[in-house]
Amino acid sequence: MSEQADIVVIGAGVVGLAIARACSLAGLAPLVLDAAGSFGQGISSRNSEVIHAGLYYPPGSLKARLCVAGRAMLYRYCADRGVPHKRLGKLVIAANPAEIPALDAIERSAASAGVDDLVRLDGREAAALEPALDCYQALLSPSTGIIDAHALMLQLLADTENDGGQFVPHCRVTALTRASGGWAVHIEGSEEPAVLAARVVNAGGLGAHAIAARTEGLGPGHVPQVRYARGNYFTYAGRQPFTRLIYPVPVPGGLGTHLTLDMAGQVRFGPDVEWIEEPDFTVDPERKAGFVAAAQAIWPTLDPERLEPGYAGIRPKLSGPGEPAADFRIDGPEAHGRAGLVNLFGIESPGLTASLAIAGLVIERMGIAPGHASP
Repeated sequence: MSEQADIVVIGAGVVGLAIARACSLAGLAPLVLDAAGSFGQGISSRNSEVIHAGLYYPPGSLKARLCVAGRAMLYRYCADRGVPHKRLGKLVIAANPAEIPALDAIERSAASAGVDDLVRLDGREAAALEPALDCYQALLSPSTGIIDAHALMLQLLADTENDGGQFVPHCRVTALTRASGGWAVHIEGSEEPAVLAARVVNAGGLGAHAIAARTEGLGPGHVPQVRYARGNYFTYAGRQPFTRLIYPVPVPGGLGTHLTLDMAGQVRFGPDVEWIEEPDFTVDPERKAGFVAAAQAIWPTLDPERLEPGYAGIRPKLSGPGEPAADFRIDGPEAHGRAGLVNLFGIESPGLTASLAIAGLVIERMGIAPGHASP
């Protein structure tokens, strides 16, 4: 006999867990399903763990709106729940006068998104903050920070379970079919539907589009093409002089190779982006020469021998090489006409920062009264 559920959330990454928590706060008992053996094993465990201020996203986009709103919600949540995080700040640097127009564009974009605390610095002022840095001008973003993503997901899951939700690992969803009163959720290894749910949220990350393609009643127009972009990271061993994150001005296809810090103070550089056909988390050591050049543009006295391959993350992008960056897609019944279903596509950066705000939008589009979903 199939299990009954108020709502099934497919995917136990940071966004899926934030959605589950919002559902539980609204009085539902979410069932969170994930193919992996634990939560947060996909996109959420392979990123730079940055809390973004909201500098880069087109005015009016979901990314812009949800990043700024989500950042404020996330800082409050972390403070309230004791989730480790640091509001370090970030410098976006122009290495020479030719990059000033790019810095100007970032400043305008940030202001239109509601980021009102940026400070313009000349090279001398930037060097006073970060003596190892050599740049022409910079933007200081005091609201940028870092977070322990695993601790955040652990807390979101604890909140969900405390309010009656449940997480089920090793549960790969293979199809969704219509059933009386909602949706039948089919999982790998079972001939009969495993769960009958009134509502389903597809937050499957790298596999969300594949689940949507096997959802009864969704035509091709409601299942976007997804392209995989692998971001490689290299880590720096030993002491380093920085107290803030350092970003170059953006490059075509991404934000460029930047310097970030983890909660222990270790420096990592990345991501450098390469387009791949299928998910593969291998980091090629031969990419080191490019990393050294990019790293030394930020930190001229860096010791190349201390820079080593770290890890790779993969983003499910809705736009390809040379195309304008696509926005998040959060498709509810108003988009596809199927009651009780929300699909999330292209949830990449700033998905971690925006996770709590994304959750609020999902339950709104599902028609669920939010209750106390905002911290």
